[in-house]
Amino acid sequence: MSRKKKAQEEKERIQREIRRVRLPRGKQVIGIVLQRHGGSRMSVRCLDGKTRLCRIPGRLKRRLWVRPDNIVLIEPWELGGDEKGDVVFKYKPSQVNYLKKKGYLKKLQDTDEF
Repeated sequence: MSRKKKAQEEKERIQREIRRVRLPRGKQVIGIVLQRHGGSRMSVRCLDGKTRLCRIPGRLKRRLWVRPDNIVLIEPWELGGDEKGDVVFKYKPSQVNYLKKKGYLKKLQDTDEF
């Protein structure tokens, strides 16, 4: 395979990722992982100004690998939603760039943390 063809395929792959950016629906909130606590638990600072103790649900445990400073999509719990939640989705770097361009990460940029 030639270099041009590989570069073109990489560009197309990034465009597909950008088209499939998952946006918050309903009560879902975008957040940034602050710290891992072990197991599938972590502290996440959400864009609504709250810091939640979040977990990765069992159906995603093997597929979703999260590290500090990753941007994730959180679904707060119905009971104790201000303190706890589930990690539903992890954004890839190209998707984070798209969210920045569209203004979804304004609050994160204001705090100079990301």
